[in-house]
Amino acid sequence: MDHHKLIADIRRAVQETSGLDGWLFYDFRHSDPLAYRVLKLDPTRHVTRRWYYWIPARGTPVKLAHTIEPHVLDELPGKAVLYAGWEEQQAALRRILQGAVRVAMQYSPLNAVPYISRVDAGTVELLRGFGIEIVTSADLVQRFEAVWDDRQLASHKHAATKLRRIVDEAFAHVRRSIATRKTVTEYDLQQFIMKRFQAHGLITSSPPIAAVNAHSADPHYSPAPKGSARIKKGDLVLIDLWAKKPAAGSVYADITWTGFVGTEVPVRQREVFTIVRDARDAALNFVRAQVSSGWFPCGWEVDDVCRNVIRNAGYADRFVHRTGHSIGEEVHGNGANIDNLETKDGRRLVPRTCFSIEPGIYLPGEFGIRSELDVYVSDREAHVFGRPVQMELVPILK
Repeated sequence: MDHHKLIADIRRAVQETSGLDGWLFYDFRHSDPLAYRVLKLDPTRHVTRRWYYWIPARGTPVKLAHTIEPHVLDELPGKAVLYAGWEEQQAALRRILQGAVRVAMQYSPLNAVPYISRVDAGTVELLRGFGIEIVTSADLVQRFEAVWDDRQLASHKHAATKLRRIVDEAFAHVRRSIATRKTVTEYDLQQFIMKRFQAHGLITSSPPIAAVNAHSADPHYSPAPKGSARIKKGDLVLIDLWAKKPAAGSVYADITWTGFVGTEVPVRQREVFTIVRDARDAALNFVRAQVSSGWFPCGWEVDDVCRNVIRNAGYADRFVHRTGHSIGEEVHGNGANIDNLETKDGRRLVPRTCFSIEPGIYLPGEFGIRSELDVYVSDREAHVFGRPVQMELVPILK
C-alpha cells in the first residue's frame, strides 16, 4: 500500500471541502474502525493507548502517539510526536492543531448517522475547548471507505449472480420437499442456503433470514434450530440473503425474495407485493433519472420517493425501517443510507458506491413482504446486478 499517495489523495479531498482546515483521526483501542479502514492500517494491530493523526489542508501531517507505542503509525507519512502523561498529550494536541478552526472528525451531529459517530463526547469537548469547531467527516469517509475499485465491483457482480442462483435453488428445495412430503422448516431452509453459500464459494457475516407467514412480518426474524415453523402448502416464504467472496477487499451483495408455496398466489399477498415492488422501482427509477442528469441525490430523498408510494397505498405505518443501506466490505457499509425514517441521511450518493433498496410492508400476525435489490451508481448510470429481479410473488409449486 502506497500510504504517501493515499494521504496525498486525502489532503486533496480536504482542500476541496470548503472551509475545512484538516481531518483529525483519533483512536483508543480500536474505538474507530473507520480510521483503520480509511488510513489502510492493520485492524488486528495491538493498540492500547490513544493515538491521533492530523492531515491539514496545508502543511505536513502529524502523528501523535504514546511513548510505549511509538511505532503504531509508522507506515503513515508525517512528523512523529510522542507523549507520556495526559497533560503532555493535551498540550501536544493543542500545538499540532494551532491555527485550525474547522476540523473534520468521525463525528455526527446529534448522532444522526451512527455509522460515522465514533469519537467520544469527551474528546469533542477537549477540542472545542481549544476553540476548534468539529464538523462531520461523513462525506470524506464515504469517499475513502465506501467507493469501490474495479476489483470490488467485479466481486459484487460475482456475489450478486451467485445469490440470485441460490434464490432459485432455495425455492426449488422447498418445492422438492413438498413434493416428496419431506419435512422442511425455516431453520432447515436457512441451513440449506448456508450450504449453498459454501458450495458457491461465498462467505457471510451471519446466517440468512428464512421466514414463513407471521414470522415474515418480523423484518429481522431468525429461525432457531429447534421450534422454527414447518414450511407447508399455502405458506408465504421470505428469504433475505447476503454474502461475498472470501478474498480480502471483497464486497457484499444482499437481496430479498418472497414466494408462495402453492400454484396461485392469494390476491391479498399479490396486492401487497405489487405495492412493495412499485415502491422499490419508483426509488430505483428516481436514482437513475437523477444520476443520468449528473445529479446525485441525498439518501433521504430516495427514501422519500420510495416511502411515498407505500404511504399513498395506506401502509405508511407498516413500513417500519429505512428504505436501504450502504453496501461494502460489511453488508451494512459506511456510505450514504437510503433513509429519512430512522435518520435523515443528508449524505449524497457518490459515484462508485452501492446501496440496497428494500421497502417492506409488515402485517403482524399475517405476513410481511420485502423486496430487495442492490444499486451500484457510476458517473452517469445506476446498475442492478444479479438479474432477473423479482417482479411478482413467486408461486413456488408452479
